[in-house]
Amino acid sequence: MSCGCKTSGDSAHSCGTKSANGCESVNTCGNSYKLSVFDWLSNVQNPASNRFDFVEVRFKNDRKLFYKIVNNIPLHIGSVVTVESSPGHDVGVVSLTGELVKIQMKKKRFSEEGAPKIYRLANQKDIEVWQEARKKEESVKIESRKISHRLGLEMKITDVEYQGDASKVTFYYTADNRVDFRMLIKEFAGTFRTKIDMKQIGFRQEAAKVGGIGSCGRELCCSTWLTDFRSVNTNVARYQQLSINPQKLAGQCGKLKCCLNYELDSYLDALSDFPPSSTTLDTEKGRAFCIKIDVFKKKMWFAYVDSSMAWYDFDVDLVKKMIAKNKKGEKTLPLEELKQPDFAVQTVDLIQENSVDRFEKKNRGSNRNRNQNKPNSNNNSRRNRNETADKNLRSEKLDKDENSVRTTRPSKPNPNSNNNQRSTKQQPKPSIQKVESAVNDTDKRPQNQPPKKKFKKKFPPKKDNNA
Repeated sequence: MSCGCKTSGDSAHSCGTKSANGCESVNTCGNSYKLSVFDWLSNVQNPASNRFDFVEVRFKNDRKLFYKIVNNIPLHIGSVVTVESSPGHDVGVVSLTGELVKIQMKKKRFSEEGAPKIYRLANQKDIEVWQEARKKEESVKIESRKISHRLGLEMKITDVEYQGDASKVTFYYTADNRVDFRMLIKEFAGTFRTKIDMKQIGFRQEAAKVGGIGSCGRELCCSTWLTDFRSVNTNVARYQQLSINPQKLAGQCGKLKCCLNYELDSYLDALSDFPPSSTTLDTEKGRAFCIKIDVFKKKMWFAYVDSSMAWYDFDVDLVKKMIAKNKKGEKTLPLEELKQPDFAVQTVDLIQENSVDRFEKKNRGSNRNRNQNKPNSNNNSRRNRNETADKNLRSEKLDKDENSVRTTRPSKPNPNSNNNQRSTKQQPKPSIQKVESAVNDTDKRPQNQPPKKKFKKKFPPKKDNNA
């Protein structure tokens, strides 16, 4: 057994109830299913000694009725009860008790006289019959649609509901025109072997019974909390400056969305300060008419009748002054001269929502600069290496020449021999020329070309002639 507190209002268990008395932990189980009412007076003690003897009982989907308590049966939200019906009895779930029931009855103009009664709390047998009848509803709906299609009737069977004792089945259908279903009832009675009841509903009631997800991404209002359906026409969309597009303005029921009425009062209050949209202005350049109205910015767009491509926006106060001037018989200045330049408002992005680089790392720019500077650093290092190699070559050449000069000198020079002096003076000259030529060759060598490796020759140890 359970209290039936899921969306369909049937015996599906969801709140831990183990008996037909309803929810054990809380008394507001009715909040968990569709079109429920929160009993905000449940914790408030009633100053009157007598309690209100009516409760609201909910059946499948959005069907609710008020019943009178007999024999002081203890009831609270979520209790599964057996109620009076014709014929037989029905099984439902208590959705509201207390003083709020009185308010709901006044709102729906329900008279207490002749109200149906609550027989008892549902027992085990009542709940078992109720559950078995609910299991057959889907197959009966499919079979009934096949029969209506075979008879060629222009109708759609939306939902099927069995009575709690399975003595009657109700078919809810939608149709654009009147339907003669006398043959259909005969077919249904012969097929399902029970009493048949046909009820025609509107397309909005169909959407409330079936349910679904709207274009806003939430569950449909009519299937969750909306209890009455107000008329919605295209003027509602015009007041809110919406494009008359049936695909965007229509809901799943095929009619205009009920949520168009939610903000209508606010728009009407804001438009009360605006001149009518059919306002025309007489200017020195010609007549201008209103094209667009912005309720939130309190601006109106005007354009010339002859050239309607250029639009000019003005504040409502300025438009009223222009209309008053036209009433006096005077023409206003051209729209170009009346148009004030728009000053760009500088905004500070504190959250950095507009910056595209907010997800990138901060050090990426420095890394790029480093990568760009890498080839230059490589070239500089190569140049330094070439210069050091050239210096080493020069020093090596000079050392070799000095060694050769020292080896050619005699151990004991003779001042009288002129030939020896001439030879010693003439010998170092070719070596100096060779060094200069080698230096010039290294200077002529391109800088980017790496120097050739030259290995040092190992010379024998120097002999000291003075030793």
